[in-house]
Amino acid sequence: MTETGTTYDLVILGGGSGGYAAALRAATLGLSVAMVEKDKVGGTCLHRGCIPTKALLHAAEIADSAREGEQFGVRTTLEGVDMGGVNKYKDGVVDRLFKGLQGQLKARRVTVIEGEGRLTSPTTVQVGDTTYTGRNIILASGSYSRSLPGLELDGHRVIASEHALTLDRVPESAVILGGGVIGVEFASAWTSFGTRVTIVEALPRLVPAEDADCSKALERAFRKRKIAFKTGTPFESVSLTDSGVQVRVAGGEVIEAEVLLVAVGRGPNTTGLGYEEVGVALDRGFVTVDSTLQTSVPGVYAVGDIVPGLQLAHRGFQQGIFVAEHLAGLAPTPIDEAGIPRVTYSEPEVASVGLTEEQARSQYGDVEILNYNLGGNGKSQILKTAGFVKLVRAPGGAVVGLHMVGSRVGELIGEAQLIYNWEAYPADVAPLVHAHPTQTEALGEAHLALAGKPLHFHD
Repeated sequence: MTETGTTYDLVILGGGSGGYAAALRAATLGLSVAMVEKDKVGGTCLHRGCIPTKALLHAAEIADSAREGEQFGVRTTLEGVDMGGVNKYKDGVVDRLFKGLQGQLKARRVTVIEGEGRLTSPTTVQVGDTTYTGRNIILASGSYSRSLPGLELDGHRVIASEHALTLDRVPESAVILGGGVIGVEFASAWTSFGTRVTIVEALPRLVPAEDADCSKALERAFRKRKIAFKTGTPFESVSLTDSGVQVRVAGGEVIEAEVLLVAVGRGPNTTGLGYEEVGVALDRGFVTVDSTLQTSVPGVYAVGDIVPGLQLAHRGFQQGIFVAEHLAGLAPTPIDEAGIPRVTYSEPEVASVGLTEEQARSQYGDVEILNYNLGGNGKSQILKTAGFVKLVRAPGGAVVGLHMVGSRVGELIGEAQLIYNWEAYPADVAPLVHAHPTQTEALGEAHLALAGKPLHFHD
């Protein structure tokens, strides 16, 4: 066994969103950092998740624009979708960001170690025959695409999201198992490309983690787009055919399609990495942490998808930054999970931050609710999008939940998360001037109405 002669201030196991954010911030603060990554730095988000899926969704938006130009007085037609060209565009985006990240790590003198790492003690990570020592360790090993018991992915007809991103064709038809963020986004993109899609979701509604009104609005929009979905419908089995798959759901119905996309969530990558042997406490595979993101083993921290809670890249970024600052003695403020913005990049988009109406009623009892219809927003009319901004207010107090549905509303989440995280009252937001015509006005108008002085307000 070889040991490096260097002891680092910080050794990070995993180079995805949480891991590399911790590395960059810690290095900026003067700590010596080594980061172990078995694949490519950037992790799932950059290479198989957030970035390529959003590129796919943008290509889908272009397809819709070409198909629907006539309604804006522009005579366009969609000749077809070249998946080779889409993949070239998508991969180009990923490659440019990957090269940029590599440059950032090099410039900040982060030692990147290529290989599969394993925690061997509270201060050491082994990669092959070499052991790396850190005064502190961050576990950032990320997540994998889940399946269901007995449902095996073959990568061709029964696929996960990473397989869907490399398809060289537009499927003629698809069943998507799971109506959460991943399933809904692929349903939206594939429908724009011309795929006949059916979503199967065991829970009572699509995007079940979102506010119920958001789910209803998204379901209405999907019906209009002819995206079929079956909610409250558990999956039973799948069989392969010469032309694709036959999916059996509860009640005995069989749905035939070219592919089955399994989008039932992501599981934590914590098996076989030495965590339990070193004493790191796990709960159903997730690493439990305290308010400083320290595990049950002093000096060992965890960030990103392996920590229970929202599995979002920007949560991983912020957690990585938090641990780096904590180790540097800056005493950062613990992260409020409810204050992390959430966006589903379908058409229409769903964006939210804070508590749902149901959560707020559970916490506060009686709450104030206001729905501002995008029908009163000029830019939304120009874009021909329907939807709303919904505010949830604690009794006589701050706005504790903001929920939006509509084209491009994900771009409004920046202001929304400031409103929530700064515990703003409606009267605090009402005097702020929002540029006209923009969709940000919808946030302003909603707060004007909730402050008792509505302008372009539609019940």
